[in-house]
Amino acid sequence: MAEQLLIGHPPNAQAPAVERIDSQDIAVAVDGVSMIYRVRSSSEYLRSKGVTARQVKKILGAGWAEIPALEEISFTVKQGESVGVIGTNGSGKSTLMKLLTGKIRPTTGEVYATSTPIMLGVNAALVKQISGRENIRLGCLAMGLSPAQVKEKFEMIVEISGLRNSLDMPLKSYSSGMQSRLQFAIATAVDPDILLIDEALNTGDAQFRARTKKRLDEVRAQAGCVFLVSHSLGTIKQMCDRVIWIEQGRLLADGEPEWVCEQYEEYTDHKSNDRKRSAQIVYDRTRLKLNPVTVSFDRGTRPKRAS
Repeated sequence: MAEQLLIGHPPNAQAPAVERIDSQDIAVAVDGVSMIYRVRSSSEYLRSKGVTARQVKKILGAGWAEIPALEEISFTVKQGESVGVIGTNGSGKSTLMKLLTGKIRPTTGEVYATSTPIMLGVNAALVKQISGRENIRLGCLAMGLSPAQVKEKFEMIVEISGLRNSLDMPLKSYSSGMQSRLQFAIATAVDPDILLIDEALNTGDAQFRARTKKRLDEVRAQAGCVFLVSHSLGTIKQMCDRVIWIEQGRLLADGEPEWVCEQYEEYTDHKSNDRKRSAQIVYDRTRLKLNPVTVSFDRGTRPKRAS
C-alpha cells in the first residue's frame, strides 16, 4: 500500500476526525515546527531585532534570551497548490521560508519535502557588472542547466522578464524592479518542484504579472507547488488558491484566499489605528476557525527532511 499521511482534526471541528491523504500527493509537510532564537539580552541588541520594550524588560539580566519565532506550526501542501503566506512584519514568515529551504533547522519538529525547494527572493545574487544576457546564462548554469538547456530556455526567460530591449545593458543600469523580473524569469527556468517566492512579484506592470501567473500555472501543472510571500493582498489573491496567515509566530489561518485576506485586512486596519482590543478580537475569532493538523506517517518511508 502507498504511504499515507494522517491529518487529524480536533473533535470540535466540522471536518472528519481523521482525513487520509495519499503521501504521493504531498509536496511539503511541516510537522509541529517551533523555532527559538537565542540572542544576547542587551536592550539595544534586542530592540534591533524587533523585540518590544515589554519583552526586553522581561528578559534583561539573563545574559542570553530565547526569542520564539515560530510556535508549533503544522500543515501540508499538495502538489500543484499555490500557497500565499501573509503576516505582519516580524510574524515569522521569513523564518518559515528558511526552514522550508533547509537553510536552518527547527528547534523542534520537522520539515519534509519531496525535493529541495528553490528560493526566489529580491536579494538573489546577480552580477551587476555584466549584461542581462550574461546573467541569464550564468544564472542558469549555476542552477545546473547544461549549455544546451540554457539555449533552449533562453527565449522563454526573455519573454517572461519583458527585458528584451535591455538584454545587452549592464545589470547595474537596471532598476530594482527590472532586476527582480530577471531574477524571477531565471529562477523558474528549471521547472522546480517546489518554488518559494519572496515579494518578487510586487514589481512590474500588469503584463509582467500576467506572464508570471502563466508561468506559475505551468509550474503547478507539472505537479509542482508554489509558496508566495507578499504584503500585496491583490497579488496573493490573483496568484494563489490557498493562503496561510502567520502571526506572532503562530499559524492563525489556513484557507481560501478571499476569506483569509479579509480577516487579515481587518486585523491590520485595527492594528495600524491602535485599536488593540478590536485587533485581538479579530485574532481570536480567526484562530477559533483554524483546524489544527497533526502530521503522522503510518506506512512506508517518510519524505526526506528539507536540507
